[in-house]
Amino acid sequence: MALTWLFSGQRSDEIRRLRTGCVRWQHDGTAVSPVASDILARDAICLLDVPAHKTGTSFSKPVDPLLGQAIEVWQAVRPKQPVMLDAKTGERVEFLFAHRAKRVSKDYINRTIIPALCTKAGVPASDVRGKITSHRARSTIASQLYNAKEPMTLFELQAWLGHRSPSSTQFYAKISPKTLAKAYSEAGYFARNVRTIEVLVDRDAVASGAAATGEPWQYYDLGHGWCTYTFFEQCQHRMACARCDFYTPKHSSGAQLLEAKENLQRMLASIPLTEDERAAVDDGQTAIDALLARLTDLPTPAGPTPRELGFPATATVLPIVEVRQGTQE
Repeated sequence: MALTWLFSGQRSDEIRRLRTGCVRWQHDGTAVSPVASDILARDAICLLDVPAHKTGTSFSKPVDPLLGQAIEVWQAVRPKQPVMLDAKTGERVEFLFAHRAKRVSKDYINRTIIPALCTKAGVPASDVRGKITSHRARSTIASQLYNAKEPMTLFELQAWLGHRSPSSTQFYAKISPKTLAKAYSEAGYFARNVRTIEVLVDRDAVASGAAATGEPWQYYDLGHGWCTYTFFEQCQHRMACARCDFYTPKHSSGAQLLEAKENLQRMLASIPLTEDERAAVDDGQTAIDALLARLTDLPTPAGPTPRELGFPATATVLPIVEVRQGTQE
């Protein structure tokens, strides 16, 4: 009965109402005899016949072969018992878990099995979720099946648990943090919405205090030039630089002097993308042109708008790259 509680995923009332002969074996869709040990050892499927319950009619479900073997061992040594009345169905049946003409009590799992198992394992009978009850195994198995490497779908889990509605199954199908993290990673939200660009940090300007007086100390690599705007990640023109006063072309003497400095640290800066910028990255030139049109009369960090600066109709887009986890600063 302990193995049935741990592996069947059924309610305690359904367990105590199981009938003899409730285990069947199949191989390649064909019923096989439990004495055919050579077949049972090779990919046999064990089916458990569950009686009518509080939310539905009787049904069959696959269970671990270990459970089927344990039930058959019990049936082999189980003393003969008289048929008894199943109050839920009105049938007179041979209950699997009966002894001395009596069925096990309704609270046998909670009162006897769980305390005995906890004592044997040396664990407390309660945890952060509360007292361990007969329903805990059903909930745990459902969550494990839903978070397995090859997980059951919600509707498959609904059928396995014997629920009438998938809304009932949702209470059991709790997503584990590991599964949630994997799903989030595979969804690619971070990679889609955040990119990195290279930035040079002038360590001499920081150490000398010149940076505190307003001297440039960060140089964001735009591909065609450098931007010294401290709040670069907030600049709406970062995807298509308008060449304001914070801009230094790479072919200029200022850029050449910068690159000749020795105490420079090359780092990466994470840039969260707006919807327009993400479209420019994903959809190409059409989205870029639309972005440029919307920015034409928007002031740059230096003050003038791209129109006032004589911003060309096309521009080289900021050379952002995908985030490389563990290397960005």
